[in-house]
Amino acid sequence: MRVPSLSRNAPAWWRLAAVIVLLLGAAGCRNRETAVERGNRDQVLHRGIGGEVGDLDPHLATNIAEVDLASALFEGLVAEDPTDLHPVPGVAERWEVSADGLGYTFHLRPDARWSDGQPVTAADFVASWRRVLTPTLAAENAGMLYVLQGAEAFHKQATKDFSQVGVSAPDARTLRVILDHPTPHFLSLLSHPIWLPVPLAAITAHGSAFSRGNPWTRPGRLVGNGPFNLKTWEPNKVIVVEKSPTYWEAARVRLNAIHFYPTESVDTEERSFRTGQLHLTYVLPFGKVDTYRRTAPQFLRTDPYLNTYFVRINVRQSPLNNEPVRRALGLAIDRATLVQNIMRGGQQAAATITPPGMPGYTTPTGMTGNMEGARAALAAAGYPGGKGFPPLELLHNTSENHRLLGEVLQEMWRRELGIEVRLVNQEFKVLLSERRAGKYQLLLSDWVGDYLDASTFLDLWRSDSGNNHTGWAHPEYDSLLFSAARNADPRQRAAQLQQAEALMLSAAPILPLYYNTHVFLVQPSVKGWHPTLLDHHPYKHVWLEP
Repeated sequence: MRVPSLSRNAPAWWRLAAVIVLLLGAAGCRNRETAVERGNRDQVLHRGIGGEVGDLDPHLATNIAEVDLASALFEGLVAEDPTDLHPVPGVAERWEVSADGLGYTFHLRPDARWSDGQPVTAADFVASWRRVLTPTLAAENAGMLYVLQGAEAFHKQATKDFSQVGVSAPDARTLRVILDHPTPHFLSLLSHPIWLPVPLAAITAHGSAFSRGNPWTRPGRLVGNGPFNLKTWEPNKVIVVEKSPTYWEAARVRLNAIHFYPTESVDTEERSFRTGQLHLTYVLPFGKVDTYRRTAPQFLRTDPYLNTYFVRINVRQSPLNNEPVRRALGLAIDRATLVQNIMRGGQQAAATITPPGMPGYTTPTGMTGNMEGARAALAAAGYPGGKGFPPLELLHNTSENHRLLGEVLQEMWRRELGIEVRLVNQEFKVLLSERRAGKYQLLLSDWVGDYLDASTFLDLWRSDSGNNHTGWAHPEYDSLLFSAARNADPRQRAAQLQQAEALMLSAAPILPLYYNTHVFLVQPSVKGWHPTLLDHHPYKHVWLEP
């Protein structure tokens, strides 16, 4: 903006005019609404979701952002209470459970609708679960449906008769489910995207419903049954969803829209929050936690979180196919330094993959730092002092936090073992593709539990798990998990799970790093955003106040 000169030699009236122009300009700047201020007024939530999502298909959701978006666009048989996530009625208005815990009968509400106005029926759930279990879809979380009678046999093509799977629809509003074994947390499982219904007719209009790459989830094509509908999806910029008029409980939904911003850079996301562009960040840069704690604590949230960070190891590649090498890498990590000096957000050093405090489960001893033991293990593997050890690559997604974490691990391994580890950075969706194809050596990873049971972390490492990605397999581990899933004695079951975890940690296909907390920024105007262990926040219970 050009303004009159304030030179001392200018006439008085000229100087007065200049002051008025400056004051008006400053007032204009002050009155310019930020996205947050507009959102507070219009009930439009702006939030960061980390990296770009690969797909909005709930059956292919593998990362936190995809799971989060699925919860806005779709709804399953049950929903989650916003304060503690216990199961509450969703598409099913009620259900009964048989005395032996194997049979469930769900009664669907008559006003459940797809966004195109068609009713959501029991047959939609049968067709959707059949889709998940069809091998050509290659759904990584398909194993979660193995609790259904006959599901594993169908998925592994031991039978092609889907009528042998324990799900049926006697009529449009009744869904009957038969489990393979009693599963106390079954209702909580049903909120995971892999169990959500999808509209088969809408999907097949754009290609095969049983293979990846179908573009049915693009704007104008996606048909959902959740509280919001997809409006726009601009890759690497924003995904916008708007309140659905066909949702059965639309009267409860107070937000008119949600803008999801994929941002690989945590520094960029923090700046967006600071300038009023975001109500919520996905995370906070490690280096700024103390600053906010000291200068702006009203924005800082540190919530409990069922999340473990670890390093995946591709055991199919030499020298990582050598167990002592893997153990040396794990023993050389000073986890206390990671959480105390780097993260600084209440995280805890991790010796196991399963976080402590899981109901009815005590973690085994696990893996801790032991520098002398690390050097001895490397020497036993044939690389004393790191001599002759080839350089390794540690793959991580684009994130300043993950880059810093990788640099710390890189230095620990150099200092303690004398080995070189190069850092490789990739966009998140590219990294997921490389992980699926096994094109990595070391991979910085994390896992957020899907439900409150140790099996949500331990099932990952079954030989047939779609989320394993390490190449590690052990018949005894699989057998222990199989037996534990069918053990009605809680103590015996916990002992079998503990034995399995100890076996896996000893083989070291993964290296636990820390049990995470969710450290993020949130505007005080965001209401109904409760701290939950799974970091789920049902959007129909969220609203904004100026």
